[in-house]
Amino acid sequence: MVALGLVVARFNREVTERMEAAAREAAAEAGCDVVETLHVPGAYDAPLAADRLARRDDVDAVAVVGAIHGGDTDHDQVIGHAAAQGLTDVSLDRDTPVTLGVSGPGMSMDEARARVEVGTHAVESALALVDELEDYE
Repeated sequence: MVALGLVVARFNREVTERMEAAAREAAAEAGCDVVETLHVPGAYDAPLAADRLARRDDVDAVAVVGAIHGGDTDHDQVIGHAAAQGLTDVSLDRDTPVTLGVSGPGMSMDEARARVEVGTHAVESALALVDELEDYE
């Protein structure tokens, strides 16, 4: 059984709570155990939490969910790029699958609400990576 860490951004909570539920459902359907869930203020804060989970011996992979919607500035783009790069760095530094289940940037709140399945995809991707890489340890 794969042991999964889950990081959930609180910003845009009306969306991310549904993403978390979708992620948990996907994990349960796959027979995966979510051993720890960390809630962080926003997607920008996810890499540090993902790193803490990836350090644990009882975590095989980390799935991160969040939603970044557009605004009047390019702030959403900055947050999205920083979060994606930070999560990539954690995955490579810790040699642990860390998946990006963050929708956006550049989307409206209606688009964010319509993309809660991204939580499912993050878990499915994490499980697929664990499965694929287990022969290459």
